[in-house]
Amino acid sequence: MSTSIGTITIRPARLKDVPGIHGLLSHWAEKKLLLPRPLSELYENVRDFIIAEAEIGGLVGCAALHIDTDKIAELKALAVAASAHGQGVGRQLVEACCAEASSIGLERVFCLTYQVDFFTKLGFAKVDRSRLPDKVWSECIRCHRFLDCDEVAMWRAVGP
Repeated sequence: MSTSIGTITIRPARLKDVPGIHGLLSHWAEKKLLLPRPLSELYENVRDFIIAEAEIGGLVGCAALHIDTDKIAELKALAVAASAHGQGVGRQLVEACCAEASSIGLERVFCLTYQVDFFTKLGFAKVDRSRLPDKVWSECIRCHRFLDCDEVAMWRAVGP
């Protein structure tokens, strides 16, 4: 896709991308819109990540698809650089994660988000949190809103 930042390429993350992913996620974590993620965690999970790379500007977005069970995965750490907002980068990252989930045989992808309208436009629907796998909550203790969480759980079918 061609935008004002040039052609956007969506590809699997590589180890050399981790510092850029960390910087992008840290920017939004400082604004309390994402969980902070230490470099060590990003290196351990680099295979979960895809990135959006712009012809002009380099890394402009990232997302991770983390498999939770044989049926469902979480789309997390979705972040787009402010310079690339409104240019379809987030949509491309979500669609790439959902396509990958489908290709490996998963049934659903879920997310916890404040961007309900964005995800609704991409076919996600609100879901009661109790329907999500228990291990999802293991990351919640790092969140500043742990005891007063207001994120919305959403999911989308991607497979059979």
